[in-house]
This record gives sequence, C-alpha cells and structure tokens, in this order.
Amino acid sequence: MIKRTLYFGNPAYLSLKLKQLVVRLPQKEGEQKDEKELIRTVPIEDLGVIILDHKQITVTQALLAELLDNNCAVITCDSRQLPTGLFLPLAGNSVQNERFRLQLDASLPLKKQLWQQTIEAKIRNQASMLKYSTGEEHKNMLKWSESVRSGDVDNMEARAAVYYWKTVFPDNPYFIRDHEGGGANALLNYGYAILRAVVARGLVSSGLLPTLGIHHHNRYNAYCLADDIMEPYRPYVDELLCQIVESGMDYEVLTKELKGKLLTIPTLEVVIAGKRSPLMVAVGQTTASLYKCFSGELRKISFPEM
Repeated sequence: MIKRTLYFGNPAYLSLKLKQLVVRLPQKEGEQKDEKELIRTVPIEDLGVIILDHKQITVTQALLAELLDNNCAVITCDSRQLPTGLFLPLAGNSVQNERFRLQLDASLPLKKQLWQQTIEAKIRNQASMLKYSTGEEHKNMLKWSESVRSGDVDNMEARAAVYYWKTVFPDNPYFIRDHEGGGANALLNYGYAILRAVVARGLVSSGLLPTLGIHHHNRYNAYCLADDIMEPYRPYVDELLCQIVESGMDYEVLTKELKGKLLTIPTLEVVIAGKRSPLMVAVGQTTASLYKCFSGELRKISFPEM
C-alpha cells in the first residue's frame, strides 16, 4: 500500500482516537464554523511521513507513540521552516537484533563493494538526469560510472558532482550547490530532507541501523546509512526541481505551494528491477536488498534506474 505524506503548516492540535490521527483546527476570530468542519481524521496505517512546520502545532504523546509504532517518520521544522529533526521508531523489525549484528559484523571489503555499487548507480542516474535537462547524452558521466572502483578510491563521485552541478540547470549556468543557500538550493535541501526521512524509515523497516553507514561515518550524524543509500535517489529530487523551474513558478522563496510539490517525492514513479514503482516502495526494496547483502543472500543492492 502506498503510504501518505501529510504536511501541517498552520496551527493545529493533533491527537489519537481509535487508531486515527485526529486533526483539530483552531477557530479563527469572528468565524462561525460547525465543530465537524474543524476536525479531520486519517487512519494511522495510511501514513508514511508527517511534516510539522508551525510553532503552534500540538502533538499528543499517544499520537506520537502510535505513529512511531506504525513506522511513520515524523519531521519537525525550525524557525526558517526547514526540516531540522526526525523521529523514527527504535524497533521497526521483529528480528532487529539479528539484523543489527549482521550489519555490525559487515567486513570492510563488503562495505567498500556496496559503496562502489551505490556511486555507480548515483552517477548513472545523474547522467540520465542531465540527458533530461539538457537533451544531450553525457558519455563522460557514463564512463565515470563504469570507472568507479571498490570504495570509490578515485573519488569519481566528486568528479561527477562538479560536472553535474555545472550542467544540470542549463538556464542557470552559474548555479552553485550551497547547503545554506536560497532559491533552488533551498528547494533541493527541503526535498533531500524528505528523501532522507523516507530512506531512514525504509532502513528501520528492514531492521537496520540508520546510524551505521557503509561510507559516511560522521560522529555527529545519526543517519549515516540513510545518507549513503539515498545517493542514487537524489537525481529524482533534482528532476522534480527542473520540472518546477520549467513550469515558470517563482522558486526564489520556499512557499507552501512549492512545498506541496516537494511532498510528492515519496510517490514519484521510479523503475526498479525492471518494474515501475512509487519511490517509497522502491526504497523499501533497496533497503531489503541491503540487508540481504549483509546476510550473504545477495551480492548487489537493488537501486532504481532513471
């Protein structure tokens, strides 16, 4: 079943009743609305991601516990209305302890091989994204993807990234990727935050630790593995941004309308294992295949192809 993504950008009181998320909206001064008009309900089992983007949102403990029990990722935003926190369940799989051990015991050569596969897939998808945005083949990207060695010791990821960001937006040849920037950068940051939450949720569902990466290992990063596995999925966010730019929408300010576009990320159509699938479902296939690589059942992670 395709899980829903809900965004809350106005004051609201969120609670739980009979396995339902109950949304109670405050009545504005001078308004005369029936009680039923101010209350909405959504089945908890339908939810995959919730984004809380207003200081006057109240969430009950009972609701938060139920959301996490159903493996729903809850994202909180800061005063700049950018994602700043992520809630995930401690136990997302019935055999989690066994899977943790396999992940912890993974050898360095295995992790290097998995990182090689990840970067190969990322650069291939970036090449497809460039073909979409420029209308031209970029054979150098495909050559770099084929040249990635175990552990990406030659840093092909960085080489491809420099070329990619100089080329991906033809109408903005001076674009510079900036994690603190506004405009297109702000949209990318917001989109990647949603993608990160979806991947972290998938990892927990597969009984894996989102913290313990195969490549990223920043001591202050609680989602190193999510940052690893999301890499080949990033071009899908980039493609969505290109579509927004092509539509003529003003993207200099991150409006609620733009956020609404980015909230479609979990349901974007991707192709994985030769079949079309919503991105969130594909992520589940990727994380499940990663576990099987740790257990020795598979030798290759299943990633989508653009």
